[in-house]
Amino acid sequence: MAGKIDAHLSELGITVPEPRTPSANYIPFVQTGNLVFVSGQVSQADDGLIAGKVGGDLTVEDGQRAARACGLNLLGQLKVACGGDLDRVKRVVKLGGFVNAPPDFIQPPVVMNGASDLMVEVFGEAGRHARFAVATASLPQGAAVEVDGVFEIE
Repeated sequence: MAGKIDAHLSELGITVPEPRTPSANYIPFVQTGNLVFVSGQVSQADDGLIAGKVGGDLTVEDGQRAARACGLNLLGQLKVACGGDLDRVKRVVKLGGFVNAPPDFIQPPVVMNGASDLMVEVFGEAGRHARFAVATASLPQGAAVEVDGVFEIE
């Protein structure tokens, strides 16, 4: 039987993607105590990698869509960490966001709202979190955005 979060995701029309296999020498998540640290997830969407420079060849809105895709990928890894039961998530603790952008780009926090808004949409008040958002010169595979996360689970 589907849990409350899975039912809520269904109501919202949100599908959590199957997690991707890491592309280098790391593991997708680490649990220590009641915290799950999910490795950075790039902006891989259903229709492929969202790549490019936000504020260059991509708009801020494109960047927000890329950040949301990262958030969905975080949820996919988190679901595995929770044994398939997202109802175990007590809180989204922190998100960290990297935005592939030109040197003068000053809107990484606006871009990161794509991932942050998703967490609040899915988990309500428990989705509110600390975070950082910075611009960077490049990301793996040319991804537009990469986001990692820390989650408290039961």
